[in-house]
Amino acid sequence: MLRRELPHNATAGRLIRLAAGRIAPASDGTPLQAAQVWPKGAQPLGYWHDEPVALAIEEQGGQDWPDGRHWLAQLPESWFPLIATALQVAAWLRDHRYCGRCGAPAAKLDVEFAMHCERCGHRNYPRISPCIITLVTHGNAMLLARSPRFPPGRYSTLAGFIEPGESAEDAVRREIYEEVGVTVGRVRYFRSQAWPFPHALMLGFFAEAASRHIRIDGVEIADAAWFLPGRLPQLPPLYSISRALIETHLADVASGIR
Repeated sequence: MLRRELPHNATAGRLIRLAAGRIAPASDGTPLQAAQVWPKGAQPLGYWHDEPVALAIEEQGGQDWPDGRHWLAQLPESWFPLIATALQVAAWLRDHRYCGRCGAPAAKLDVEFAMHCERCGHRNYPRISPCIITLVTHGNAMLLARSPRFPPGRYSTLAGFIEPGESAEDAVRREIYEEVGVTVGRVRYFRSQAWPFPHALMLGFFAEAASRHIRIDGVEIADAAWFLPGRLPQLPPLYSISRALIETHLADVASGIR
């Protein structure tokens, strides 16, 4: 369990080593190294089962270490907040070494995740980009789609970033119509999930389609189709909110709720 209180006075504890976006395995097969004195520049992350944890970003190596998706697929769900925090904080530290307002070097603060510019006083925090991810249904059928970037045969739910000034519900309707040409009626919130690839917050929804007519955009979506519970394609990984949406719908169909 991750306690989100920065151990800013600690100099030793558990450690996550990260290089090239990959996390080093420890001797026990987890991503947490044994308790040790932290290297200079380590970034405290919080407390894992009451032990202080820090992140050490290494400039060399890492090519043979597992990536974040591997760790999330191998570990229990309780590890997700720790892995997600490490990956997102690492991306933030990498991308915000200089002030975005005046260009001067920024300094890390100890008591919070913040980079402060001594020249102009600007302060920035880890970027979090809100996204919607939606399972569109029509009766028992699910509308699943393929991105050109997906592994062969994999289909998933529809997703997209929320635009400035837009509500999450409006983003659901816009993204679905833009990507597959489907108008939806009722939209129902499911739950959220941090998605550290590199800094998204996924807001999950169910949406009911007004019809089954599909018109894909051909850019973000390579293919889309309606699938019934008995005939499914390759689905997204179990740790993803996309898969949770699908499994929740399948469970509802099996229990007669839908």
